Amino acid sequence: MSPQNRSIELEGALWFRKSESRFLGADRIVLLEQIEKLGSINKAAKTIGISYKTAWQLINTINNLSEKAIVERTTGGKDGGGTRLTPEGRKILRQYRVVQEEHRKFLENLEERLGRPEKLYQFLKRISVKVSARNVFSGTVAKIICETVNTEITLALKGDIRITAIVTSSAIGKLGLEEGMTAYAIIKSSSVIIGKEIDVSKVSTRNVIFGTVDKIIDGPVNVEIDLDIGGSNIITSIITRESSKNLGLKEGSKACAMFKASSVIIGVH
Repeated sequence: MSPQNRSIELEGALWFRKSESRFLGADRIVLLEQIEKLGSINKAAKTIGISYKTAWQLINTINNLSEKAIVERTTGGKDGGGTRLTPEGRKILRQYRVVQEEHRKFLENLEERLGRPEKLYQFLKRISVKVSARNVFSGTVAKIICETVNTEITLALKGDIRITAIVTSSAIGKLGLEEGMTAYAIIKSSSVIIGKEIDVSKVSTRNVIFGTVDKIIDGPVNVEIDLDIGGSNIITSIITRESSKNLGLKEGSKACAMFKASSVIIGVH
């Protein structure tokens, strides 16, 4: 049968979303299952055919957007530690499989009722949108200070980590922002500066968050730094290899992430 004559069948990908970022989907569920099975991010990444770096980026995104940590590192033991799912992570796996099964039944029923789903396919294709962002944090709007042109927003993350953003006052009305509601802070990794032994009183950057270097992914020109800032929040920064060397950064080192309030994008559901 030629491709033109083949009938179109309904097929769906199930994703949980937060803000502009996809939170959990089939590929990430498979990664979590392999981590639970193998106890190692490296082994899990190899098993499903992705790089170690990509696996860590996915795990950081999942942990940042989850109300509780999904994946955690373990230390000690006869194998020297590894990576495993938290009780919350195992619960998420079970819940996802329930939703996935119901989603499958829904598609089968819908396909039976539609008969010829070609028009639906064309419609869904037109409205599909893809957006990516490295640092996406979920939090609660703790404070809004309105001025004529700009408005300052303080977002409280898990662990009472505070992020300050400056947005235009007109954006507040469009977003419908109010104190106490859930919102998201989105920050480019290239906007995050890493420092050590910083005196907060002597820097003008509004956001200075202290933490511990969780992971360093070395490259020929740039280095990716994952900083654990508490509350299961990981912030990622891209700095030059030379800067990383000058700072003497290594996993476990104390450091801080600095970024301008104007570099923070605020999003809502």
